[in-house]
Amino acid sequence: MFLSIIIFIVSIIPAVLVFILLKKRKSDDAMYKKSCNSALIRGLVSVLPILAVSATLHLLNNLIRVTLLRDMNILVYRALYTFVVLAFAEEIVKYGVFKLLLRKKYYAYTWADVTAFMVIVGTGFGLIEDIPYAIGASPIVMLIRGFTMGHVGYGFIMGWFYGKRLFTGKKRYGVIAFLLPFLIHGLYDFSLSEELIALNDDLAFIGISLAVLDIVLLILLIRFFVRSAKKERYNTPLITIDEVQVS
Repeated sequence: MFLSIIIFIVSIIPAVLVFILLKKRKSDDAMYKKSCNSALIRGLVSVLPILAVSATLHLLNNLIRVTLLRDMNILVYRALYTFVVLAFAEEIVKYGVFKLLLRKKYYAYTWADVTAFMVIVGTGFGLIEDIPYAIGASPIVMLIRGFTMGHVGYGFIMGWFYGKRLFTGKKRYGVIAFLLPFLIHGLYDFSLSEELIALNDDLAFIGISLAVLDIVLLILLIRFFVRSAKKERYNTPLITIDEVQVS
């Protein structure tokens, strides 16, 4: 028991470091730090509306199964469950709390700031999600979850594309900001399902590949924030000071 607690603490260190380092991007900017704190809190508490949305979608999914699709293949049902009940519910709630944060307009945030906020939302949710998954899990599983940080990677995709949507004014990037992490998330959850593995053991490579993708996303995240400081487009205010003062 004691060893499991130690392993769990070690597993959440990367996520905690992500938050600390992103918050220190502008250590002299009180409004930026306030937004970072708000993003973390929203990520932590987003588990509550996610539970409500997941429960609703679960009931609808079961209703459809016993009425319209009574003879549904179990693999199809599992796909619907992982993509709709799990991935869709989690990503739509995180997307929603993220957009609500931006509406607060604490200050004239930039493309890089928007990306940081969504990464922090994902970090907060991932920290809460890791708690139930850690119960009864092996140390290896806890460490893999802790160091791949899927929700951080999904948050990076969502934040980057939504920042591009605000920077360019093109709404399609807002759609991509939700759809891309949703599809990756759903495919990852589905790839780990017993039904898919039972179909063919070789299909396990999908889950392994997506776990590797999570690591690649973390590398891209680090690269982005290192290089963004030198690129004007990532540091151009997306709203004016007047808008902030009026709000």
